[in-house]
Amino acid sequence: MRRKKKTTENKVFDAVVYFLLIGLGLLTITPFLQVITISLSPQEELAKYGMHIFPKQITLAGYERVLSYAPIWLAYLNTIIRTVSGTTLSICTLLLGAYALSKPYFPHRRFWTLFIVFTMYFSGGLIPRYILVNNVLKMGNSMFALIIPGLASGFNLIIMRNFFSNISLSYEEAAKIDGASHFQILRQVYLPLSKPIIATVSLWVGVGHWNEWFDSMLYIRDEKKQVLQFVLRKLLLEGTSIEEEMAAGTQIFVNSDTMKMAALILSIIPVLMIYPFLQKHFVQGLKLGGVKE
Repeated sequence: MRRKKKTTENKVFDAVVYFLLIGLGLLTITPFLQVITISLSPQEELAKYGMHIFPKQITLAGYERVLSYAPIWLAYLNTIIRTVSGTTLSICTLLLGAYALSKPYFPHRRFWTLFIVFTMYFSGGLIPRYILVNNVLKMGNSMFALIIPGLASGFNLIIMRNFFSNISLSYEEAAKIDGASHFQILRQVYLPLSKPIIATVSLWVGVGHWNEWFDSMLYIRDEKKQVLQFVLRKLLLEGTSIEEEMAAGTQIFVNSDTMKMAALILSIIPVLMIYPFLQKHFVQGLKLGGVKE
């Protein structure tokens, strides 16, 4: 079948779209390149040239200083534990909830769905949540305070429920004929078919845990239990005392901006490493999870 020739209007439209996309791409990547440049630039270059895209001279002194700061490694470990355990528990909880809500015969299914949607728009507020977590549940100053309150997001639950609703009930009926229980159906039928949505939601939940710092500030009092983003926030906003700690015992002077940007780059490396492995499932998961036929 021969392809239709594009009209002048279509060519102009495509050119405008490409121009806008390239412009948005440059706007997105330029700040990131600047952060990398500052993290690799010596003090003299920053003082002479200011903000620029590509470094004229490269130094790793900022990274050496940050990596020599022991609390960074401990915060890294705490964040990895939080992200892995929080994401795993969230996905398990969401799978169970989405499986139940996707069934037409689930009692009061519409009511529970609307109830979950309601929680997406309205919440109890910060102070009641703090009292609940810290005083009632007694989870303050523990990793549970960072994981349990956000275990099942209403948005993620609805997205996963929509994906499960698109899976034909004939699979379930065939499994029941073979004597399978609901747990076996979920594990042996639904899970293999749900890799795209699991990868997509895992990425959302994992990045959310990795980037979160506010709940750590609220609930964690022990410095040894703080997460990476909270330590980075202290470095960026209250950097003087931390910079003095980092400088103790070293003879190398490092510009504070260089050190801060190096810390930021080190904090995003794990996300950049994981994303390519999940990217192939990302678009498919959004398409199938966002629309209910």
